[in-house]
Amino acid sequence: MNPLAQPPHYSSEHDPSMKIILYEHQAEAQDWLDDLSRALPEADIRLWQPGDNAPADYAVVWRAPRELFAKRPDLQAVFNLGAGVDAILDIERKEPGTLPPNALLVRLEDSGMAQQMEEYAVYTVLRYLRRMDEYEAIQREHRWEKLEPHPRKTFTVGVLGMGVLGARVARTLTTLGVPVRGFSRTKRQIEGVQTFAGAEQFDAFLDGAKMLINLLPHTPDTEGILNARAFERLAAGAYIVNLARGAHVVDDDLLRAMKTGQVAAAALDVFHQEPLPDNHPFWTTPRIEITPHVAAITLRDESIEQIALKIRALARGEPISGIVDVKRGY
Repeated sequence: MNPLAQPPHYSSEHDPSMKIILYEHQAEAQDWLDDLSRALPEADIRLWQPGDNAPADYAVVWRAPRELFAKRPDLQAVFNLGAGVDAILDIERKEPGTLPPNALLVRLEDSGMAQQMEEYAVYTVLRYLRRMDEYEAIQREHRWEKLEPHPRKTFTVGVLGMGVLGARVARTLTTLGVPVRGFSRTKRQIEGVQTFAGAEQFDAFLDGAKMLINLLPHTPDTEGILNARAFERLAAGAYIVNLARGAHVVDDDLLRAMKTGQVAAAALDVFHQEPLPDNHPFWTTPRIEITPHVAAITLRDESIEQIALKIRALARGEPISGIVDVKRGY
């Protein structure tokens, strides 16, 4: 039985043998602690503070410092409060051995994020397909001018990354009547989506695409993947949407591609440095739209329910889903 499908009946009797540390570096840390404590009343849950080396069976974290992980051989699993685990893996790459060797690294699976990504992607596809961003510019100039819509049959949308989020986005985009392609490391079959896999098929995936939506995990192999070479393979006047990580984009290459017209517009939700510095040229480049990393916000209630079910499953010795392959990065 899927441990996430049906929560087991559990006694509320406090069980101090299950110890959990929580780290959330923003102002909501206490809210996460309170809600997680209500979801797991049988556990001893505490906010981690620097210098805390007391035993813990599980860690629930978001962008935690190295010190939290180091010298914790008792840690059984680390639950990341997001779908992307690149911040944790970056610590491990810089200082191998930081993560306890026997601890599972577990990412959030959906928890309401897929629908948010789906909404953002559909919005951008329709916005560029119907040229609404251009109408906004025309309005500011007080011009009454009709623009020819892009033909749907040639408005090919490529989705980079066919994980839980990417696959759902790709499926939904097929309902808009545009050609949809999907790219992943290994071959996937998705009805209505032309799929490509592996480095040897990457160029074919890009060739002639009118729009790219990036939902790739951030790994050393994917860093800088949206670069000058990739942009040149797209259809002239292409559109770029980055919903994954800022490190996927070579900023200067994108700016040059927009200056030449090879890339017509870009919607960017993530950046190399966040908040985006005030002097960054993205702020003032026409037809770049910026949102502050809000394409898919972690929903606390859904996330806590999922984490609590998985912790209980592990405590019973049952398998769980969402385990990250540390070597692959996702």
